[in-house]
Amino acid sequence: MPRETPYLAVADVLRARILAGEWEIGERLPSRARLAVEYGVGRNVIQRAMDRLIIEGLLEGRAGSGTYVRRPRERLRLIRSRHRERREGSLPRQDRGERGRADAWDSHSQVRVPAPEPIAERLAISPGDLCVCTHYEFLADGLPVQLSESWEPMAITGGTPIVLPEMGPLAGKGVVERVRSIGVVISTVVEVPRPARATQVQANLLGISLGDLVLQIERTIFDTDGRPVETADMVIPDICREVVYEFGVDRP
Repeated sequence: MPRETPYLAVADVLRARILAGEWEIGERLPSRARLAVEYGVGRNVIQRAMDRLIIEGLLEGRAGSGTYVRRPRERLRLIRSRHRERREGSLPRQDRGERGRADAWDSHSQVRVPAPEPIAERLAISPGDLCVCTHYEFLADGLPVQLSESWEPMAITGGTPIVLPEMGPLAGKGVVERVRSIGVVISTVVEVPRPARATQVQANLLGISLGDLVLQIERTIFDTDGRPVETADMVIPDICREVVYEFGVDRP
């Protein structure tokens, strides 16, 4: 085994054995001590190799029990398309959207939250300006599939019936429809996707493992004057969802 990266070599061998079916789904792997003797390496090398395979989604660690072969999850497609939403807006809910689309959500809003500097920069406001911050957990068939943290400046929504996104006459209608009711027209949505690894909090909420690959999408919504009216950070587990962007083409 290469001396410079022994844990990668061990991970390659273990991966091949798992994919060959040497251990069945749900079966516990031999102990680190046993594998260390088998491969002639230290236990820390085995642990790093297992950690890598946990991140890849092949294994899962169970506290106080050991490391097990993980059951593969069906990876569903998530289509992000304003073009499709406009085109299918009049269709019955069950006829539009892809399979596994979030059909319910839990939310919690806090008012008068001072904007931290990164959020203030995205919203073109001053750090410390008051916002409404809402945390979402989106569910599909009762299982968590996406997290989101949304920030809206109270300078725009404060004192209006839509100050709380999930309460009032337009609860749950989305940013575009809500702010339209107070005379603000949305013209642009900007999304910046970035790969990341799940934190412990994210892993607990999404039912995945620490370090699993996730897609983080930084979304900011602008009105016709170019003013940001909302920004959000969405977290989507890669093992469960394949994110696809769809764009409409303007016809001449």
